[in-house]
Amino acid sequence: QVQLVESGGGLVQAGGSLRLSCAASRSIFSINSMGWYRQAPGKQRELVAAITSGGTSNYADPIKGRFTISRDSAKNTVYLQMNSLKPEDTAVYYCNAHVWEVFGWNDYWGQGTQVTVSS
Repeated sequence: QVQLVESGGGLVQAGGSLRLSCAASRSIFSINSMGWYRQAPGKQRELVAAITSGGTSNYADPIKGRFTISRDSAKNTVYLQMNSLKPEDTAVYYCNAHVWEVFGWNDYWGQGTQVTVSS
């Protein structure tokens, strides 16, 4: 199992920046991929960015060039640096760990952190 603890959300003006952190309860190299998802009111949860244990990252089109996912293996932590924020980035952001375990793939989620971007 994996426990995930997020931090770093808040209120920011459009054009501003925030950095989200997600601390995992075990080595991130033992987790096949870690990512950030977001869910805005009335919308489905969507992938924002993910990084594999091998270091390959991918990004959703709306945030490409503005957000960067990174990791610190010594701290078992994954980050999401969000720059040039827009009001449409407002959502609850969730950290995800996608893990192959004995009986198949499992997804673990953090508690979510609110990001609000004012215009």
